[in-house]
This record gives sequence, C-alpha cells and structure tokens, in this order.
Amino acid sequence: MFNTRAKVRRTLPGPPPRRPLASASGAAVGMGHHPLVRGDENARLYQYEQAVKQAFAAIEATLRQLAAWQHEADFVTSAQNHVRATLGFELPAELLQDTWIQPLDTGRLYAWCVFETFRRMSAEFFKQRPLALGDEAGFQAYLQQCGFHILDVSPCADGRLAHVIRYVLRLPQEWVRRKSYAGAMFDVEDSLQKWVETEMLRHREGRPNSASEPTRYLKVAVYHHSSARPDQEGCAAHGSDTRRAAEAALNQLQAFREGVEKSFCCGASIDLLLIGVDTDSDAIRLHLPDADGEMTVERYVDALALYKASTQGLGGDAEPLVQDYLRQHCAAAGVQPPAAGMLRLAARLLAGNLAQIDYVRRYHGGGYADIGHQECFIGMGIGFEEVQLRNLTYFAYLHTVEEGAADLDVGIKIFKTLNVSRGLPIPVVIRCDYHGQVPGARARAEARCRQLDGALRQRYGQLAEAGLLHTLLMVRDCRAGAAAETIADSSLPSVEEMH
Repeated sequence: MFNTRAKVRRTLPGPPPRRPLASASGAAVGMGHHPLVRGDENARLYQYEQAVKQAFAAIEATLRQLAAWQHEADFVTSAQNHVRATLGFELPAELLQDTWIQPLDTGRLYAWCVFETFRRMSAEFFKQRPLALGDEAGFQAYLQQCGFHILDVSPCADGRLAHVIRYVLRLPQEWVRRKSYAGAMFDVEDSLQKWVETEMLRHREGRPNSASEPTRYLKVAVYHHSSARPDQEGCAAHGSDTRRAAEAALNQLQAFREGVEKSFCCGASIDLLLIGVDTDSDAIRLHLPDADGEMTVERYVDALALYKASTQGLGGDAEPLVQDYLRQHCAAAGVQPPAAGMLRLAARLLAGNLAQIDYVRRYHGGGYADIGHQECFIGMGIGFEEVQLRNLTYFAYLHTVEEGAADLDVGIKIFKTLNVSRGLPIPVVIRCDYHGQVPGARARAEARCRQLDGALRQRYGQLAEAGLLHTLLMVRDCRAGAAAETIADSSLPSVEEMH
C-alpha cells in the first residue's frame, strides 16, 4: 500500500497507446530520483560498476606509457612502479625482460593485464559479495509465493546484457539461473535437462520445494534492441532487426514448453516470459502473458512509459501500484490478465527496472555513451556468475566449441573490430565450474578447459598463430562458494619461449 497523507489508494494513469515494436523508447525526463526508487542502492551499484570498469579501462593507458619507456635504462623498475600505482599489481618479470634487444610484447602484456584484472575482480566478488541484496534467501520464498520454484533466464550473449539480472531487473544473481546465447537462442535441450534436474530434486529431496506444491518452472528469454540506432546497434545475431529478435526468442520459448509437454506430460508446469531490453537506456519491454499464458511480440509493457507515468508525486511500495498499471494495460489490450503470481512477479521486475532507468538517468545522462560493443574479454564455457556488469564480457556458454560455434563466431567478429583492428589480442577466459562433492569433477573440469582451449585455437588458428588470441583457463567449485582457480595462462611465455 502507498503511504499517502489522504490514506486513499492512488493509481497510475492508464498505459499510453501501444507503439510499434521497432519504435524508439523515448528520451529521459529530468534527472531527479524517481519517487519509487531507492537512491542508496543505485549509489552502491554505481560505485561497484565504476571501480571495476575503471580497473579495466586503465590497462591501455598504462601500457602506452610502458611502451614509451621501454628503452630507458631503468625500465623494469619504472614499469613496475607505474603499473603498481595505476593497476594495483605488478607484471610478471619475464614479460619485461630484454626490451633493449627486442620490442616490448605489448599485446601479451595487454592480455595478461586483462586476465589479472579479471582474476582480482572475480576473487573479490566471491569473498566480499559486493552486489548482495541482503535478503537473497527471502527471494526464493517470494518466488514460491508468486507460484514459481525456479527462474531460468536466457539473455542474448551480447555484453550489453551481461548486467541484466542484478542491474536491469534488480534480482539476486545467486537465485537466478542465467545462461546466455547469441540472439537469446538458448539451447532447448539444455533447458529441458535443467527442467528434469529441477523436478527430480523436487520429487526426491523437496528442493527448492516439494513436488506436491503447485509451483511452476519459469523460463525467460531476453532479447535486445537499440532506440538510438535501431538498424545498427541491435542484436547482431538477428541483423539488428528488433521484430526478428523478439519473434525468434518467443519461438524458442514456445519450443521449450512444447518439448516438456510432449516429452513428459500435458501442461507440465511451465510458464514463459519474454523481455526486451533497450541497451541504450536499460528500459525493458515486458511481454506480459495473458490468462492462458500466451504472449505476442506486439503486446508489451514499456517500462519507460511507466517511469514517466509514475513520477507524479507518488511514493511507497511500487509493486501494488505497478500491478494496477498492468491490469489497466491488459484491459486496454482486451485480454485477461495473467494469474496473480505472474502479475506480482511482473510488477516486481518492472519496479526493479524503474530503479535501473533512474540509475542510467542519474549516472549516465539518460543513455550510455558506449551504445555499441565495448567488451573487455570473451567468457567461454560454464560459469561467470560474478560478471554482472554491462559491456564487460561477451558470453559464449558451451560444452564444446562445435556446439557453440555460432556464439563464438559472433564474439570473435566483435573483438576483431574492438581489438584486432588495433593490433591488440582477443582475451578469452575459458571457465568450467564444477560440483566439488562429485568424485573426479575437478579433473574433468580441467580436462574440459584444455579441450575447449585446443578446439578454440584450431577454429581460429590464424589469430592464435599471430599472437592475437590469448586464453586464461580457470575452474571453480560452484558449491563451495570459493573463487575460481587458474590452471593455465597463455599470456605467460612457455619454457620453450623463454629459452
């Protein structure tokens, strides 16, 4: 309920007329805190974003200075002092030797610095939990109250969606399954396997709740578009065609639900949700299901329109207000609203996105300066829970290079423009998380990392041979909550190279 002085329930104006899917999302409206947004959380999230982004951004400027000093007599001492002051660590001595004989290998240094910065970021994330909500366990209870026992989200692999869980939707990353795929074209079989695993745990162990409880598996696909440059900075996997991206993601969701129902039983506890993100402003389009669970690409709730409509002096709990707005939206569209639980969760997602819209307005002038790709490295394999920041990482979740070839090709194409065109290598972090309680799991994870590394180098042999592809291999026991561990780093010279 809202804390209004008159003690009466206030509602938002009804939703504006529905706009075509490809239209722009509109401009920002003022720079003050939104009445339904917590400014303290935004400040904390911004502080974390800036600390991490600045650490990566400082690498190039630091190495340019080293390149200018490389023929000085005291180069090694000066270089280490400068790197320690600007990046917070020292460089491996073997990367600084003999610069009076041969040029400094700036590309290799660049890759090592990216890897070291990621290692430090990753370790601090799991140790200090900088993005913790404070009531993560409470979210699971909330989710079940809404009628769901798992939230499985598949965003596009584009780095501009890497923050979709913790920032764009303001959800606790520990309790949301996230696996990214180019164009949000998630692996239906992988999701089917996760559904089976989830239902098995519910039947055998009552986790996260008993199979006798009438909760459902919620699968979400997240596509993206650009309001500023819709034909250039949209989803590369769909040719920057917003409608095509939305339709493809919706078709994938429907294929997943049909796969479960035909493989196991009719009406097998599946709900679907489609979300679009404007990567310029982080405002979402929520394609709200009707009472039958059906969605269309044309019918959606525009979070930016909601943001503007809810600036009229309102305050208090955002969710009941947004639920009223959603009911009005359904009435205007001539459809019955979804079940109460879905309506409640949708309201939470929209309320969270109001905070993110406010975040982008306050700290990024209403729209990001880097509306295109600016990722620092490719994340490949299984894991990366700690990467919750926009435009930091291009994801390629996969078990084999062959199965993830389409995703990898998109990522390599992006980095050829970002890095290779300037003579810098493509840094790839290959990661395989494992369950430590399973005998032999770590050894298999290490073997998988090495297998992926070999297949990657074979597929992109020219880049590897030219020194324009470097890999960091890491494994992590995801059940222990520990940091990831390095098992190999190609940016360090091998014994043969050193001799």
